[in-house]
Amino acid sequence: MKKHNTIIFLFIFCWMNTLLYAQEVRIFTVNDFDLKGDVKTCTVVTKYGKEEFDFDENGYLTKLVTRYSDLDYAVTYYKYDNAELIEKRVENYREGKFDEGTSIANFYQIDTTLQRKITETIFSYNEEPLDEYEYNYDADNRLISFKRTNNEGIDETIVVYNDYKGENTVSYLMDGVVQKSIRTSEKKGKRGLQKIVLTKDFLEGDPIKAFEEIYDADNKLISEVKFIYDIEYKEFTSEEKIIYRYNETGVLNSTITMRGEEEARVKEFIYQYDGSSFKNWVKEIITPDNTYTTRSVEYYLRVDITEED
Repeated sequence: MKKHNTIIFLFIFCWMNTLLYAQEVRIFTVNDFDLKGDVKTCTVVTKYGKEEFDFDENGYLTKLVTRYSDLDYAVTYYKYDNAELIEKRVENYREGKFDEGTSIANFYQIDTTLQRKITETIFSYNEEPLDEYEYNYDADNRLISFKRTNNEGIDETIVVYNDYKGENTVSYLMDGVVQKSIRTSEKKGKRGLQKIVLTKDFLEGDPIKAFEEIYDADNKLISEVKFIYDIEYKEFTSEEKIIYRYNETGVLNSTITMRGEEEARVKEFIYQYDGSSFKNWVKEIITPDNTYTTRSVEYYLRVDITEED
């Protein structure tokens, strides 16, 4: 389980990220938002704003409303066909009025005649074409390349897979220059096999930062380390490390953050759950900050909801 606040506001800048860089078409489901069961809607409230999620009966995200205020908000719609994403629309509202200039629509065409290919076309709401992406997959359904076409020209990124001594590395190269690499390996831990994912970012082929995540045998994130590249010593140095701890039921109950010579910062998480059989949390309290997040969950199945500690 990752940090909830990171997930909650991820979508605010989703459409901007789509224009800047794309790697693969992704479909979001109930599980991506730390939810369980036949969830129909979920409303999340923090001091920063409100998020409203709608899901279909298969658990796919169909609508997201991000509210900054009563008059400023964004609505994202997702449309599917046979479990494939075929359309995504982001509509922005400012001071209560629809903002055509910043609203966009993404359309997806799936071709499986030979090997899988997805074409994504992006338009502004004033019908201006912005970008087109072509995603190509191999016989194992792995992304092997994606091409971006717009008024500035064509950029193509090649995805290379390499297995060596139990390590799997996926590299993204544009015009032969590496942009990113993701290496996945395994090691034995005290409580079973652990998965290690090391992501490196490059600028013009030179390393600039890295991020390491370690998952336990239950695929729960147990630690992450942020690195920056030291140009003088030509090596990565640790900038921040976060350790995640869970209770006996697998729920996150604390984090320990270490940054340089600073004293370790400990945060504890306390939850209140709804009374459904799915036991989704409806309030998260973080100490010692004493900040909290609340959410309400509605299900497709009729259940009686009573708040419990």
